[in-house]
Amino acid sequence: MSEQTILVCGGAGFIGANFVRLVLERGLGRVVVLDKLTYAGNALNVPKDPRVAFVRGDIADRELLQALLREHGPRWVVNFAAETHVDRSIDSPDPFLHSNVVGTFQLLEAIRHWWYSAPKARREAFRFLQVSTDEVYGSIPEGETASEGSPYRPSSPYAASKAAGDHFVLAYHATYRLPVLLTHSSNNFGPYQYPEKLIPLMILNALDGRDLPIYGDGGNVRDWLYVTDHCEALLLVLERGEIGARYNIGGGQQKTNLEVVDAICAVVQELLPASRNAQLFERGLSTYEELKRFVVDRPGHDRRYALDFGYIRRELGWEPRHDFLSGLRATVRWYAEHRDWCRAVLAGRYDRERLGLGRPV
Repeated sequence: MSEQTILVCGGAGFIGANFVRLVLERGLGRVVVLDKLTYAGNALNVPKDPRVAFVRGDIADRELLQALLREHGPRWVVNFAAETHVDRSIDSPDPFLHSNVVGTFQLLEAIRHWWYSAPKARREAFRFLQVSTDEVYGSIPEGETASEGSPYRPSSPYAASKAAGDHFVLAYHATYRLPVLLTHSSNNFGPYQYPEKLIPLMILNALDGRDLPIYGDGGNVRDWLYVTDHCEALLLVLERGEIGARYNIGGGQQKTNLEVVDAICAVVQELLPASRNAQLFERGLSTYEELKRFVVDRPGHDRRYALDFGYIRRELGWEPRHDFLSGLRATVRWYAEHRDWCRAVLAGRYDRERLGLGRPV
């Protein structure tokens, strides 16, 4: 493959699969997708395209990584590979340590040894992008935002594992001069998100007339970012970002969880009026709002996330193109029209049950 090859680790997951599609849409080269295909990554998410090669494997497998780097000589390596669901990290932290810390370390080591021996032109063009999260900053007080210089205060095992991976990435730049880039995004939503996360779970439950569980008082605040906007920002960072820099990628759409659920109910009502939903009728309900149920809160649940993403605006000219409502309408339509995909990725893995109560599994 040519120097325009991009190695996308975790490319069968939610954000990774959307990123691969954007790369293909823009004709930026060939893509090698490396994915372990855990429950949230699925081969169904990988585009059937001659420009895409799929390899099933673990980023903690350094021998495999070294072979892929030697064979394909990528211009960019983008790391989406991670365990990401906070609830699951509370129940079982081990996989998060393996993928998000050990996996990131092994990937960095493989890249370091390959990069040192690469021809000069390839070394100069190469970039490694670590895709991280706003959750490493912890809960942000009302009226404040987290900037790239804010301290890390992770609250969950998931956030702690991502923070550790971030520190390794930045250390490899400082110590070995590896050409790294690091991004932190707010909560993503859109097509191909595994239906354990808030928005797809609530969409499917509403369509099926199932309860809509809301943690605590529903007042936890998140900033929402449509996944395509995030992927466009990542491409800008790869193409024009400063080596060694960190970039916050926010949506500027802060909502409480209760506001999100109410918005989902309203959009589902537009698509499938409650009066025509047989499952609601069977339960004797006349509105989607009647499905809402407040449940015991998640342990260590951060109250508020909020990103200052002025740096990427100023330096790279990026702005999100979707507001929350337009992105939500597109997302609800996608899940309603892709029920076969939903059934396939959930089958035998997850029945939309409650997770994250802190009981070992």
